[in-house]
Parts: sequence; structure tokens; C-alpha cells
Amino acid sequence: MADFQIGMQIDAEHMQNLFGSHDAYIKQIEDDLHVIITDRNGEVHISGEQTAVSKAAKLIDGLVELSRRGNRIQEQNVSYALELSREGDEDALLEIDSECICHTISGKPIKPKTLGQKKYIDAIRDKMIVFGLGPAGTGKTYLAMAMAITAFKNHEVERIILTRPAIEAGEKLGFLPGDLQSKVDPYLRPLYDALYQIMGAESFQKNMEKGLIEVAPLAYMRGRTLDNAYIILDEAQNTTPAQMKMFLTRIGFGSKVVVTGDASQKDLAAGVQSGLDVAERVLGKISDIAFIRLTSRDVVRHPLVQKIVKAYEDYEERINNRQEKSSHKEGQRAKRSSAPFRENKYRQRK
Repeated sequence: MADFQIGMQIDAEHMQNLFGSHDAYIKQIEDDLHVIITDRNGEVHISGEQTAVSKAAKLIDGLVELSRRGNRIQEQNVSYALELSREGDEDALLEIDSECICHTISGKPIKPKTLGQKKYIDAIRDKMIVFGLGPAGTGKTYLAMAMAITAFKNHEVERIILTRPAIEAGEKLGFLPGDLQSKVDPYLRPLYDALYQIMGAESFQKNMEKGLIEVAPLAYMRGRTLDNAYIILDEAQNTTPAQMKMFLTRIGFGSKVVVTGDASQKDLAAGVQSGLDVAERVLGKISDIAFIRLTSRDVVRHPLVQKIVKAYEDYEERINNRQEKSSHKEGQRAKRSSAPFRENKYRQRK
């Protein structure tokens, strides 16, 4: 195996970032590319089959550059870099990282971490209405919030409006105590969390009191016209077609809209059609509306979440394939059983 070798000089501060805890990231690269990586007095040596060694060297070079830019290397970075390497697109990792949307209140940069997320961000910039569709952990809502807060700070819009349907996620919570705001706050908590992290609690509260930031249930949108606003509809898979139509027809001049949803996590009653599914069929051909699909590849939470999402995607695909095959077989049987009946009717007419 060790018929080819490359040596790379890497600064100690970046070496620690690259190797990870207990050399976990290097072991991940070794296992995936079938190479041997060793550290000899601050120099990284990669040995193995020539093509694999070249790929590993290019991948490590990219990860070190990420570290030089101030990023903390995480397992998600390594996994995604390996995926890009398999596709021969290693340079995309640095291209994605070159774009910073804004910084959190603690100074952490918010950037797209996958090609899917970058496509999503580009669509939000270019289009008036963007539908971000995909599983949990793909950053649909968080990135939309970062874009909204950036536009607000740059005075591109006058206010931010965040909304989502107030539907219980498969549980009956009963009557909640407190005033109306207290009752709807639990449904909107994920939006508050993102606002606090990006904007800071104090700044958020000030803008909230001035009416410049509004977090409200979808039902509150009826009858309004929203001009010069950045509007985010979260959990859109839980809207009905009538609610989705009502929401989209609230949009006024100078506004931008992002609709996020995960079609695999509907909490609607059985038999109720999702407004998100209908919107994709009805609005798919309108030029100023974009539908961006994120997948398990774009999950940026713990790597186990990515595996869980992928497992569910595969399971649902198998179920759908079985249903399609079953429907096809039933259709074929129906045709065969109706053939003699049609022939007898023809003979009777003659």
C-alpha cells in the first residue's frame, strides 16, 4: 500500500485543529481514502496509493486553509470535505467558506457550510420569494434569520416578521396559562432562540418593543399588507393550502419572503393537504420564486443526525417504491379482468 509518500509542513496551531481530539479527524481521512498519515516533528507524512495520497494531500491542504481563516475544524467539515473529494470537487470547500453572512453576538461568523446551503443563500439574495425545503438540521431557518437580520441592519428592509403555524407536534398540550403572547410563545421558541444568538437579547427586545421585529402565529397575518419587510414563514409543511395562499398574498412592495419546511414532518390532521406541497405544484414555474431542496448531505448538526435523516430518506423511498409497484400490479390486474367483459359487450352488439 505504502508505495507513494508526500510530506506537508503545517504550523502547530493548525495541526491540532486538523487532527482533532484523539486524532479522530485524521483517522477518518485514513479510513475513507485508505492512506496512512503520520506526524513527524511538525511535518505530516501521507503514504499509500498515489491517487489516494494526492487526494488526501489536497483535502488536508483545504482543511488547513479553513483553519487559517479562523475556523474551528469539526467532524462535519471533514465528512463534507471527504464527500467533495469523492466527487473530485475539493475546491468547493474553500469557495463555500469564503462567504460570511454576518456574525453572532459572540463574534462567531455565520457561513453556509455546504453547496446546498450556498445555493439557498444565493437564491435568497436573487429572488423575491424562496422556499427552503429539506430535513431537520440543514440550517433552513437559521440561515434565513441571518439573512433577515443582515438586511435589517443594512437598512434594506424596515422590519422583520417571523411567523409559523401554531400546531402541536403530535401532542395535546391542553390549555396553557397566561395571556395570548404566553400561549403562542412555546410555538415560536425556535425563532426566538435564533434571534437571541445572532442579535443578542437586549437588541432584540428593543426592536421588538418598537415593532421593528415581530414574532407571531400565522393566523395573525390575515388582512395585513406587509411592505418593506423581511418575512420568514417557518414550519410551512403545517399550513393548509388556504393558509399558504393567505400568507403569500400579504406580500407588499420592497419585501422579501423565505418559506421553510420539511415535508417529512407534517403535524396536520390525517387527510389534510399541506399548503407547502400545493405551493410547489402551483408556483413552481414563476420566475421570481425559487424552490431550493436541501438533503441529508446538507445537515450540519451532529453527524449522527445526518445518518438518521439519510436512514429515514432511504426508508421512505423504499416504501414509496413498494406502493408504486403495488399500484402498477393492481392496475395490470384490473386491465386483464376487464378485457373479457369488453369482448363480450362487443359480441353482444354484433
